[in-house]
Amino acid sequence: MLDLVIRGGRVVTPAGVGEWDVAVSGEKIVAIGDARALAGDVARVVDARGKIVIPGGIEPHAHAAFKFVYPWAQKAGHAAAGPDVMSRACAFGGTTTIVDFANWRPGKDLFDAIERRDALYKGQSSVDYTFHTVLVGMGTEGQTPQHTAQVPLKLIEQIPEVVRAGFTSVKVWTTNTTAGRPKQMTDFGHVWAIMQKLAEAGGVLAVHAEDEDIVMFMSRKLHEEGRVHMRYLPEAHPSVSEDLASRRVIRLVEWTGAAVYLMHVSAKEVVQALGEARGKGLPVYGETLHHYASFTRDVYETPEGPLYHTYPSLKQADDAESLWRGLVEGRLSTVATDAIVCGRDLKLGGDTIEDTVGGSPAIEERVGITFTECVAKRGMSLQRFAEVVSTNAAKILGLYPRKGVLAPGSDADIVLIDPSIRKRLSVSDLHAADHSVWAGTEIHGWPVTTILRGTILVEDGKFFGAQAGRLLGDRKTPAEVLSGAAC
Repeated sequence: MLDLVIRGGRVVTPAGVGEWDVAVSGEKIVAIGDARALAGDVARVVDARGKIVIPGGIEPHAHAAFKFVYPWAQKAGHAAAGPDVMSRACAFGGTTTIVDFANWRPGKDLFDAIERRDALYKGQSSVDYTFHTVLVGMGTEGQTPQHTAQVPLKLIEQIPEVVRAGFTSVKVWTTNTTAGRPKQMTDFGHVWAIMQKLAEAGGVLAVHAEDEDIVMFMSRKLHEEGRVHMRYLPEAHPSVSEDLASRRVIRLVEWTGAAVYLMHVSAKEVVQALGEARGKGLPVYGETLHHYASFTRDVYETPEGPLYHTYPSLKQADDAESLWRGLVEGRLSTVATDAIVCGRDLKLGGDTIEDTVGGSPAIEERVGITFTECVAKRGMSLQRFAEVVSTNAAKILGLYPRKGVLAPGSDADIVLIDPSIRKRLSVSDLHAADHSVWAGTEIHGWPVTTILRGTILVEDGKFFGAQAGRLLGDRKTPAEVLSGAAC
């Protein structure tokens, strides 16, 4: 007897798209095929006629319960919403797996970071979750705006052990991002050493790539000129900074053989650099954010500018279009959120180059906005759409084929998208934050049903999920991803 059959939808698989049924037994997909071949007793049938059926979305860049690093917010102890709120928004938005960050702390090891982060999520998440381990974590104890806590060499030696234990990605910053926050930069000497260890163990380096010298010089220059309002954020975080840092990381890929995942790409020059590196067969992968691709620096001229911001910064219209085209054409691999779910009042709490709040609460909008912009407007294939919202993240971060694909043996993480939905998005349509930069946007298609491991989380606008998300601690990045531009 089958527990669940998704019947009559346009099913998106690596082998193609067809009007098939998806059969589920327990937590796994057991068959995909013609309804007549799947005849028999079924406990529950979901009518998917007129819907597009894709693997559950994977959010590769999220920060639950993020402690704000801006001086005004630190004094008040402000933090973003926790896994309960974030994961519920994921479920409504067609995302079934979150990848968050486990920040190392001085005096501890990387396994401690994972255990502490798991303690935050356990029993609080409605979707499955895992972590990038982080060197150095934002707000790390012992750091000040003047001094950075060095990464101990013995910690770098521990990286292969952590990768082999099933946590295959390590994240670093190549800049401190702003002059006033606690330091988190890892210098390129340490980045080089970390990449050597990741190459040895089969891991992936995730990078916030900006050039520290340029960012700090521009901060000093803008302060001396009295130009510190948020409208100058693109000058504080110029495209040249992201370009230089990304190309420097890519050069280290050539030296070490390590695979690299460049996070929140915002500049067209980095899309070009990714295309060049991938053309050489290098294992270099790029992530952009749907709001980087949707908006431009002009929003910083408005009072609501902080609602749109994350670091580095929004750029020009040609940058935004380059990001969408990069997703459609393959130079970029994933679309993410840099999710920090907080209220409108907190997101508007700073308005300078030093204290404008980064991150985006738009984790619920990610899959639907990407469908509208890429599939409906730019002709992206449904297979490619499934790749950028799910499959590629699963492959790069070692979750595939358990996650990120509709195939026998994979987890029954399934999302139904209704392509007939045409409406202007409203905040009242959403389920986490009290604001959305996409409010008023015309959408063309939206997730309507979300299933996690065979259990329906969302259907017909109603939430049926429990906080039963599990830690995914058995990741292994495929050899083809580690050795070349595989996805």
